[in-house]
Amino acid sequence: MLKWSYHLTKFSSYRIMDKTFEPFAKDVLPKKIATRLLSLIKEKHLRAGDKLPPERELAAMMQVSRPSLREALQALALMNIIEMRQGDGTYVTSLEPELLVEPLDFVFSLDDSTLLELFEARKIVEVGLVGLAAQRITAEEMADLECCLAKSLQSADDPDAFLLADLELHKKIGLAARNPIMQRFMDSISQLGRVSRARTTHIPGLTQQSAEDHRAIVAALKNHDVEAARQAMLQHLDSVERRLKDLVSSQK
Repeated sequence: MLKWSYHLTKFSSYRIMDKTFEPFAKDVLPKKIATRLLSLIKEKHLRAGDKLPPERELAAMMQVSRPSLREALQALALMNIIEMRQGDGTYVTSLEPELLVEPLDFVFSLDDSTLLELFEARKIVEVGLVGLAAQRITAEEMADLECCLAKSLQSADDPDAFLLADLELHKKIGLAARNPIMQRFMDSISQLGRVSRARTTHIPGLTQQSAEDHRAIVAALKNHDVEAARQAMLQHLDSVERRLKDLVSSQK
């Protein structure tokens, strides 16, 4: 088992113990170096805000060349997993989801099929969540949701404002479901959804249809009608997905 510890000070000094950064074979690729560092983060040996050893020391610990290490670090920096600060060192970022999904904006811009895959995931997660929310939503939460619906209806002609109202409404539905595990799935998907919505909300007529879909979802939740809520959410996501497919086909 890897062991290590950092004694963080104001300037994030550190102390390495045992074999945290154990060496690779000499034919190692930068990809393997990056994978090792990612494993240390996943296993909590490296945490948000931690400072890595200087490049020369880290290369010696892992017994790799500095160019290979630098290439791996640059790849992780592009993913917003680490931050390379000129004259200060290399740090693990805050690892906030909204930072980590930023590169996906580029991925989505290259391949619309990725957006369609996202809708498959949303239909699995959000249809289940809205069914739970229909059973568990409180009067106070319902009042908040109706305020979100009002924002959604009022901003149907303003794609940018509608995007924010849409995100808020779907987030509140997820919270009303009161399932922490499902909510974590939803949090991940919603960050990707922010990227996808930035494109789909500009499809002509989509925001107006989505606002009406929101009305149906909220009505089902208010009646605590599980099946109606599930169907309304599925219809909403199907509608957006269908419009997206039409757009992709027309562009081809």
